[in-house]
Amino acid sequence: MRRMLWFRRDLRIENNPLLSLEGEVLPIFIFDTNILEKLSANDRRIGFIFNALIRLKTALQERGLDLAIFYGKPIDVFTLLLKQESFHEVCASGDYDSYARKRDRDVSLLLPFNYLNDTYIFKPDEVLKNNGTPYLVFTPFYNRAKTLFRPEHMAESLPAKQTRIDFDCSVIHSIDRNKHTILPITLEAIGFFPQPLSEHQTLSPEEKLARFEHKLENYQRDRDFMALNATSLLGIDLRFGTISIRALLRWLMVQKQKGVDTEPFFRQLIFREFYAMLLYHFPHLEWKNFRYPFRGIENHEFYEAFCTGNTGIPIIDAGIRQLLESGEMHNRVRMICASFFTKNLLLPWQWGERFFAEHLMDYDAASNILSWQWCAGTGIDPQPYFRIFNPYIQSAKFDKNGLYTKTYLPEVRDIPTKFLSDEKSLINYPIQGYSHPIVNHKSSSTRALDYFKSELSKC
Repeated sequence: MRRMLWFRRDLRIENNPLLSLEGEVLPIFIFDTNILEKLSANDRRIGFIFNALIRLKTALQERGLDLAIFYGKPIDVFTLLLKQESFHEVCASGDYDSYARKRDRDVSLLLPFNYLNDTYIFKPDEVLKNNGTPYLVFTPFYNRAKTLFRPEHMAESLPAKQTRIDFDCSVIHSIDRNKHTILPITLEAIGFFPQPLSEHQTLSPEEKLARFEHKLENYQRDRDFMALNATSLLGIDLRFGTISIRALLRWLMVQKQKGVDTEPFFRQLIFREFYAMLLYHFPHLEWKNFRYPFRGIENHEFYEAFCTGNTGIPIIDAGIRQLLESGEMHNRVRMICASFFTKNLLLPWQWGERFFAEHLMDYDAASNILSWQWCAGTGIDPQPYFRIFNPYIQSAKFDKNGLYTKTYLPEVRDIPTKFLSDEKSLINYPIQGYSHPIVNHKSSSTRALDYFKSELSKC
């Protein structure tokens, strides 16, 4: 068999099913211009991917293989390759958002496409109700997933004997329809520029796991507290496949055998599966409400204040500043910000989802879209529009000492911590150099509920 091994969300050699297929192979990676043309030249994720590719390329060379890197539209790349070489199939791990599925269908018309289930624990049609329909509620999905979970879901992909198909891997091949240009293997050659990474963004998955091992026992208790840094920090590694989900499951099994309660973290991994399954079965969720007709109210002044971290609500502004500064945001803060955006500001959830998509290092379409729909009250929950988080209460509960907020919001570092979660004080005693709150929580919450009820009455 002569195969193209298309690396995408699996930028590693360890536990990679692509490398378990015996025969002649050409490993490839495509910088997809359909995606890149929408991104800023300073997008941190492209730098992260580029660094991962260099490590992958070196590791493949140590195995007698190499990685051919392309820049262009996938259909153009495959058209060119098939003119130069003959292949029996292309192999790649499944990716399930609407663009990825269309892209893969187009490529499959050119040559057989061998899908490998590597990105997620389960196949998208594996955890279904008895009648074959998808679950719409997480808990039943979770319970079903646990009954279906088998040792095979943790199986290790062992390397096979592979020989390299001769191809020039010393350059980036830029393909624009029939035009083929040679570029040096640099980030700048494809129009992007290196950006600084945070300390833990430079850590390997193995180093992150070593640190997380000491936090796992208290994960359920500590994970919502922003300043504790109690999460795994593996989101970006799962997103781009610098760690195998199956290797992570085997690691969890070892921790469980040591007597550690791994269920809370495993539950979060199944949430990732749940959202991926929903987006697969309901692709219109990317842009369209699932259940309710709420569209939000366009207000560009509110949107600008939110996106620059100048709402006057400390926990919100700290979260946005963290996002803009590092491409990261604590998960609890993501939820608080999304609730504030869609409920207190009544902005369209699609605007917020798109803003997060532009900046989150670990952006995953399914998880981000479904989370925004959940916060907006438009998703799969039966009556979620009543849910409005109070950012001041959330701040007092999960950032009690103000450590997280003051880290990312220098304007408030010298004021008493109690002011950070006291709306009346922030309104009545403005902080010099800091924005005045753009909305009052109680009145904006009442306005939101009135709006939702009004929209429902039109149905």
